[in-house]
Amino acid sequence: MNILVLATDYPKPNGYVASYFIHIRNKAYLSSGVEVTVINFNSNESYTIDGVNVISVKDYKKFYSTKEFDMLLSHAPNIRNHYRFLKKYGGRFKDIIFFFHGHEVLKTNEVYPTPYSYSKKRINLVVYLQNLYDEFKFILWRKYYHQIANKSQFVFVSKWMYDMFFKYINIEEERLSKRSHIIYNCVGENFQTQTYLKDTAKKYDFITIRNILDNSKYGIDVVSKIAETNPQYRFLLVGRGNYFKHNSKPNNLDLIDKHLSHQEIIDYLNMSRCALMPTRADAQGLMMCEMATFGIPVITSDIPVCHEVMSVFPNVRFINNNSTRIEITNIYEKLKDSEDNHKIDKYFDRETMGKEIELFNKLRGITK
Repeated sequence: MNILVLATDYPKPNGYVASYFIHIRNKAYLSSGVEVTVINFNSNESYTIDGVNVISVKDYKKFYSTKEFDMLLSHAPNIRNHYRFLKKYGGRFKDIIFFFHGHEVLKTNEVYPTPYSYSKKRINLVVYLQNLYDEFKFILWRKYYHQIANKSQFVFVSKWMYDMFFKYINIEEERLSKRSHIIYNCVGENFQTQTYLKDTAKKYDFITIRNILDNSKYGIDVVSKIAETNPQYRFLLVGRGNYFKHNSKPNNLDLIDKHLSHQEIIDYLNMSRCALMPTRADAQGLMMCEMATFGIPVITSDIPVCHEVMSVFPNVRFINNNSTRIEITNIYEKLKDSEDNHKIDKYFDRETMGKEIELFNKLRGITK
């Protein structure tokens, strides 16, 4: 079986890690015997990474346009790249699978929280133009999905993402019900194979890890507020951004301004008693899924998607982002009392990427 994957951006051999969640899937497909070719819309050159063949649009037109692929996968389809490619070449593929990860089917100004004042001013024109663009993309995709529904499959990374798709794209749910699948993103291998060392000496009481501190959906202001109102605890925040150039940093909060590898994340988790991972919006929240799977106690936000993805974990509790004072001690004490060494496999590769491979095999009539 050979598949073509569309990606707006993709990791590169030089350490660039954009859209790594797609690369993890592709490596799993390769391991199962599936031949994978990726079109990276953000690259002008073709290359190979971890055995995955990555090509530019230019090289697809030049060398691959006559090659037959068993199916086409489109991750987080956008108008500029995916839609244009699909309109031109989509007829060549018998099966098309769309993977929905977030913004591509959401009305931005309704779902995402207001940006921090220093990062982007919410002037009326910006809001108006974003709403206009969102309505435009909804119209285009709604028409296109109707046209090709009979040869398409739709994969959502959470039930919340599924609900948002039908809310904003506004296609009859019944029409796509047999072609829709909820398959969660897979946690990293390290979080599957290693387990939190709860009895080792701890340096921090609470740890928060976010790649982008300036995105208001990740609630760095909530973390900062909790640290300020709980000076008896020591907090660690890992991530890059300008938040504390515009806001005061609590004295009991240490900041590591870098991105960590999976093993480095695990090392810091083992130095900490609890993960503090508030969020205001997310399609799944893979990082908190990785932490909960690893086994460290996790505190996250009381919003629907967090309840959906965290419901199977006994080591998770929820907080109200908008509380003026969050009583973190009581929450953590309850977490300690409910600690369970049982490893939850909901987001292991066999329950995630394994389900995707099962779907591929079903479409190709392969029984394993």
